[in-house]
Amino acid sequence: MGALRSMIACIYCVCVVDAGLLAAQTAPQKPAPKPPGKTVPAPPATDTVASPVSRHYPILILAHGNEPFWALRLGMKGPERLDRVGYPPIILDPAEVSAEEAGTVWTYHAKDDATSAQIAVKLSRESCSDGMSDTKYTFKVVVEHAQIGTLTGCGQSAPDKFPEFRKKNQLDMPDDADDKDKTKDKDKDKDKDKDKDKDKDKRPVLDPITNFHPPVAAAYLDTAGRVILSRGELKKTIAPAGSELAVSHDGKKLLYTRSDSKTGPERTVVLYDAETGRSRDIVGNNVRSAFWSPDDSRVAFLKYDGTQWQVWTLPVAEPEKAAQFSTQVVGSLHGWISANTVLATDMQNAYWLSEDRPPQSVPLKDIYGETFQVMSSDTLRPNPINSDLLLVSAYYLNTPAGAPVDSAGLNSTFFLYEVKSKRRTVLGAADSFARAAEWSRDGLQVFFTRGVPGKNTLATSRLFWDSTGLRPYSPGSYFVIGK
Repeated sequence: MGALRSMIACIYCVCVVDAGLLAAQTAPQKPAPKPPGKTVPAPPATDTVASPVSRHYPILILAHGNEPFWALRLGMKGPERLDRVGYPPIILDPAEVSAEEAGTVWTYHAKDDATSAQIAVKLSRESCSDGMSDTKYTFKVVVEHAQIGTLTGCGQSAPDKFPEFRKKNQLDMPDDADDKDKTKDKDKDKDKDKDKDKDKDKRPVLDPITNFHPPVAAAYLDTAGRVILSRGELKKTIAPAGSELAVSHDGKKLLYTRSDSKTGPERTVVLYDAETGRSRDIVGNNVRSAFWSPDDSRVAFLKYDGTQWQVWTLPVAEPEKAAQFSTQVVGSLHGWISANTVLATDMQNAYWLSEDRPPQSVPLKDIYGETFQVMSSDTLRPNPINSDLLLVSAYYLNTPAGAPVDSAGLNSTFFLYEVKSKRRTVLGAADSFARAAEWSRDGLQVFFTRGVPGKNTLATSRLFWDSTGLRPYSPGSYFVIGK
């Protein structure tokens, strides 16, 4: 039976893979006569690697390019996934393929699964160099993405890099494996897939994220509203109440805002030092929203002068030397972009305020689009490894059908926004209420508060930036990471 199945698999390969690849996988066989008018064009003599073909076009191609660095998987049905350094992978929905009469140039059409942007991948059978090595690739590749722009590079046939091809052709199965063994292996794979990701409709083209680092220093509010600092296995109550938590990058210090009035703007920023176990007020008189600089030497915060909020900074070692950072009037502060630039917003624009260059701004309507509404309680968090990528927590303009709502009848979620390309990807599930999304320090994980305030017990969940790996993570809410 095993031999019979192997023979059937080989017959299938003849229909899908060209003769050059098949000869490397099976014993030589007498070729079947080809129908007139349906002959697959033979590759030019200059090709060094045979390319699998399906209905007259190459498949199972890996392509990549430099400046910016990107990679593309072109599978059995067409383009599957586009990767860029510093961004989550883009899942592609393959569409039609067109070929030039010469049989050496193909254009593969596809759609960005998250944004529905149109994509065209032009594959030319010609020698190509990536400029980074001496390797000569079989194909020149040009990717046109309606939002991202043009990406150019090289491609090569790589059938062994496509699990679905190996599975269809049983390349990883011994000929004498019986049906029971294969069934057991499939069941194990299914169990693993369920553990990794319950959404399996399009996720198989994504590689599991394994190089992430769980937080070792974080802070959150417990169900009673107390400020909790977590360092390793140790959890300590820092204050009976507080908000706007921020843990230093070394995990040793915590900033939070203490309200000094139930009705007015009187607030104080408090600094807790885990090594001494002491708390002290570092700045008061109507201040809030403190953030650590990348090297933990400074703190940026908002200060109210009686009529408006502006960004100030202070040296941690000498808090009495607090000084105004920018004259721009803002309503919210969202953190540091770099050692000398912070991100802030009012109700119309996002501002990149810097000490060494003029302010830059982007209209919030570009970031929110027509799907979300701007509120002062929203948060925008720049990715730690790519400041062009923002993590935005916001309310829908129109609540998704069946989604939970708060007392105002609103539903909240979070999404990714690429400032340069204006590409927006919703990460939060439509059937949940999510708020206060924060990045991990490795930039691969998103931690967010799940549950409707006043209706559910709030807790923290975690999700990878490619929307996989959703799971409950910690009790409490407004979870922030230091280290």
